[in-house]
Amino acid sequence: MEAVAKLNNEPTSPRKMRLLVDLVRGMKVEKALAVLEHNPKHSSVPLRKLILSAISNWKSKNEGADETALIVKTIFVDAARVIKRMRPAPQGRGYRVRKRSNHVTVFVDSADAIETKVKVSKKETVIKEVAPVAAPKKTATKKAAPKKKANLETE
Repeated sequence: MEAVAKLNNEPTSPRKMRLLVDLVRGMKVEKALAVLEHNPKHSSVPLRKLILSAISNWKSKNEGADETALIVKTIFVDAARVIKRMRPAPQGRGYRVRKRSNHVTVFVDSADAIETKVKVSKKETVIKEVAPVAAPKKTATKKAAPKKKANLETE
């Protein structure tokens, strides 16, 4: 049974956070934590805490289950609020500064549960491929008469 953890309004741009999220997606949880622990990017600390929170949520749902087989099933980043500020610019003007933030959502599940779901979906696709499909009916179509070529002979 999967567990969810959400991080709302993290003051990092979504584009920067997606770089880290793409590293971790689909990994085993232990390996993902190790990657984030040694990553120099500023966003790796809150992301690591978020994965730890998802593990804790999974433990509370599945008491007595083995947590070594956990993987990061799904993880995605959405844009959050944008704080707009003004920066002084030459000749009395002001440039707009957009301070972006993001929301991160993590789904953690055991690898065994995910494998069984994949096997079921493969069987369904095989059944769909084997099922006979009725041939489309042929309809009578009119063929256009050939165009007459203009007689360009000069006298």
